[in-house]
Amino acid sequence: MEKFEKLTGIAAPMPLVNIDTDMIIPKIFLKTIKRSGLGVNLFDEMRYDRQGNEIEDFVLNKPQYREASVLVAGDNFGCGSSREHAPWALADFGIKAVISTSFADIFFNNCFKNGILPIVLPQEAVDVLMKDAEKGSNARMIVDLEAQTVTTSDGEAFAFEVDAFKKHCLLNGLDDIGLTMEKAASIDTFESAAAQARPWV
Repeated sequence: MEKFEKLTGIAAPMPLVNIDTDMIIPKIFLKTIKRSGLGVNLFDEMRYDRQGNEIEDFVLNKPQYREASVLVAGDNFGCGSSREHAPWALADFGIKAVISTSFADIFFNNCFKNGILPIVLPQEAVDVLMKDAEKGSNARMIVDLEAQTVTTSDGEAFAFEVDAFKKHCLLNGLDDIGLTMEKAASIDTFESAAAQARPWV
């Protein structure tokens, strides 16, 4: 997993509340077990019409937001079913941080496991960040995980809380497999001792 330290990027405003995982990635695309390739179908039913043409007024179809790496969203982002494909699709599109007043628990935890930083801030702070995101590609937002701050293009900073263990994992690019591999030497020692103690196993 890629390390997340400090991100400077375009933020896309998506003020809708209750954006669920089926909106993020519709169930028709859940057949794959690959983490890559889902970005093109992110928000599929909002991005494309029935003929597969882009809907021009959808935020991620607008030229200034096609390279967005931050999403500023409405309350209760990621609600609905627990599909891990939702953060896969966001990450594959290029979204590395999502800012909202609240997230669904399972989606929130899945984000950390897939290299995405979900940031919870008060409504007043999200309102300021949403307005900053509306400036388009000329406005670059800074997300600093080490300092735990989000800074607008005008230099206004907001501090956010993050679990120390989850922060450690993101800063070091550690998913569940990476965490296990950190203990590889201990695992090898245990398996070697177990093989000697119980050679019949």
